[in-house]
Amino acid sequence: MTEQLTVIVLAAGGGTRMKSKTPKVLHAIGGRSMIGHVLHAVGTLEPARLVTVVGHQRELVGPHIARLAPEAVVAVQEEQLGTGHAVRVALEALTEAGQRPTAGTVLVAYGDTPLLQGATLRDFVDAHAAAGAAVSILSGIVEQPTGYGRIVRDADGAVTSIVEEKDATDEQRAISEINSGILAVDAAFLGECVTRFTDDNAGGEYYLTDAVGIARGDGLLVAAHPVADALQTEGANDRAQLAELGAEMNRRILTAHMRAGVTVLDPATTWIDADVTLASDVTILPGTQLLGTTVVAEDAVIGPDTTLADCEIGAGARVVRTHGQLSVIGAGASVGPFAHLRPGTRLGVGGKIGGFVETKNSEIGDGAKVPHLSYVGDAEIGEGANIGAGTIFANYDGVEKHRTTVGRHAKTGSNNTFVAPVAIGDGAGTGGGTVVREDVPPGALAVSSGPQRNIEGWAQRKRPDTAQGRAAAAASDPDLAAGE
Repeated sequence: MTEQLTVIVLAAGGGTRMKSKTPKVLHAIGGRSMIGHVLHAVGTLEPARLVTVVGHQRELVGPHIARLAPEAVVAVQEEQLGTGHAVRVALEALTEAGQRPTAGTVLVAYGDTPLLQGATLRDFVDAHAAAGAAVSILSGIVEQPTGYGRIVRDADGAVTSIVEEKDATDEQRAISEINSGILAVDAAFLGECVTRFTDDNAGGEYYLTDAVGIARGDGLLVAAHPVADALQTEGANDRAQLAELGAEMNRRILTAHMRAGVTVLDPATTWIDADVTLASDVTILPGTQLLGTTVVAEDAVIGPDTTLADCEIGAGARVVRTHGQLSVIGAGASVGPFAHLRPGTRLGVGGKIGGFVETKNSEIGDGAKVPHLSYVGDAEIGEGANIGAGTIFANYDGVEKHRTTVGRHAKTGSNNTFVAPVAIGDGAGTGGGTVVREDVPPGALAVSSGPQRNIEGWAQRKRPDTAQGRAAAAASDPDLAAGE
């Protein structure tokens, strides 16, 4: 069937109600643009030909489509003169590309219907082919059809017309079957039909829905195939509708994951993008966002209050109150709370990135630990090493970035600064407060601070009238300490 299938996606509208410099179809929900969701859905059909029609801000929409669907022909509708005109432009572009369909089915979809599913389209195209119809309408059954065009059928169930609400009788307004605008059309009929569309209407535009009347006038069959989940055909025309569809998409994504064995403790505060992969027995705690192409392996616990974008989390890992991007966390590792994983962070099996630690472009080996209050940038930390609290990997000299290497099972003191490029050998150590400017050999201890010097009586002399000075005086005089 797919060898005879052509898909046209209409994405030329201006979307002025979005009140945005971003084209309507490029507004994102669930980690994809709206048109990205539609292209994903139609892509599952593996059509022989795919053409998208762009117009408004085509310099932005066209390249976006080309990245998502390189095989698509991009047709430009210079003037937005209606859906019928847009389809004619699409067919002309296919003709120029040597791909104009002369047989089979043409599916016409819209770039602002992000909940649309490939399975629904496949069932629709199959039903259209089985019915032998010239035109088939993907319709919806809704409880509140106000504002939609109604599907009018005859006594035999054949579609006779689509009636807009303003033109409908009271009897027709009671019809709950509505027009989604998504059509499947016989390719040979459509090629001839687009030349018969007229703009003799109040809007002065060419409407694709006129194909219904033309088919009926030619004595051809027009069918409608209801989809119970009418939200799949809903478009977003403003940001309020976009948010509503986004919330519904998130609800569906979470439901699918929970039914597949994922625990989501609080769905109301959890957001998961469409391309996220979660294994069974993953636990998601409240306030968590999993974005992009994040992958989480079984038994991992994520959250609360965690945002991960394009991250890979190993089996049994624990990530709490953390912001991470383009990072890899090994199996059984722990991260957080209040950690910031910048791109290029890789934490090994059983490793630890602790509280108030920021990492960037760094490899932290199996079992290695950066427990507290540190910045690790452009570094390689070996297996089993331990980085003391308050450590800074000084990777930037003002012009270029440099790397620091910490060897296997090295133990570094608190409040260290490693001035890159520098290497600390396997099993080496550093003293507290050390500034490491030169390589430390394996097994050596690096100490850069001088011997401690105590200035006796300083507090009593310099701050005699303060609590510090009085406490020091009392401690050094037994009679004062006894209260005499």
